[in-house]
Amino acid sequence: MLDMRRREFITLIGSAAVAWPLAARAQQPAMPVIGFLSGRSPNDSVANVAAFRQGLAETGYVEGRNVKVEYRWAEGRYDRNPALIADLIHHPVAVLTVFNIAAALAAQHATTTVPIVFAASGDPVKLGLVASFNRPGGNLTGVSFLNTVLVGKQFEVLHEFVPPPAVLAMLVNPNYANAADIQAEAQRAAVALGRELILVSAATESGIESAFTTLTRQRIGGILVGEDPFFDSQADRIIELAARHAVPVLHPWREFASAGGLVSYGASITEAFRLAGIYAGRILQGEKPADLPVQQSTKVELIINLKTARALGLEIPPTLRARADEVIE
Repeated sequence: MLDMRRREFITLIGSAAVAWPLAARAQQPAMPVIGFLSGRSPNDSVANVAAFRQGLAETGYVEGRNVKVEYRWAEGRYDRNPALIADLIHHPVAVLTVFNIAAALAAQHATTTVPIVFAASGDPVKLGLVASFNRPGGNLTGVSFLNTVLVGKQFEVLHEFVPPPAVLAMLVNPNYANAADIQAEAQRAAVALGRELILVSAATESGIESAFTTLTRQRIGGILVGEDPFFDSQADRIIELAARHAVPVLHPWREFASAGGLVSYGASITEAFRLAGIYAGRILQGEKPADLPVQQSTKVELIINLKTARALGLEIPPTLRARADEVIE
């Protein structure tokens, strides 16, 4: 009888030892989920994702350890945004982070309750995303790039690479939310510099190729690529076309120059992703988007690819070389 009781006691203790960790795990809070929607593709977003994770880490969150990130990629297709956002909201997510104006507007339309952090170019007040920079109100806040207002400076850089009387052109996606502002800034810069400017629209892969063919026939001296997630997704194609037609092209992001483009001048997109990661972490900690002022990413980079310049037979103006943040050999 004593042996039987001892066996029952040992069995009870063993069962409790197994049940306790199961119960403890069941009582642990679920890992929060962040929704991440980029207008680009995974292949051209490695540095941006790393910067976003860095921002999260600065607030104490490490992906896979105490936070989960659900990634979605529009790959330059604005029409995909609503479905991708609906999927993330249904998942569900504690915070939704979006990385272009089109996605931010679609997210705003989709939910008034899920906190949204955007990192996008353009004026978020003018576009109706927030009430003001200091007091966003509602469920959105984030980071505003400088690139739309930098179009004039981008034009000046191209002006130095390609002096008069050569005609300059700008490639614009008419479907982009900031297209009208970008064109207006470019036209103002052209008038100020006394340069002739041709605006060319492209919204498809074939449209980009046709634009380069048309501009080459018109003997355009240089092309400024307007900022746009679709053009970002076509970076390799644009760089290849610029090389094939032997035309100097200025791009809005560092990644273009790093991949073989002649020159890039624009806001640091990785810095904006880092700041978005910080805001996502702070919201997970209990802060509200309405109380987090919209930040302005003020870091600007001028990157020159010397190898591409040599292939085009271009001399880099000494003033530009002195101002460059990086000259890629």
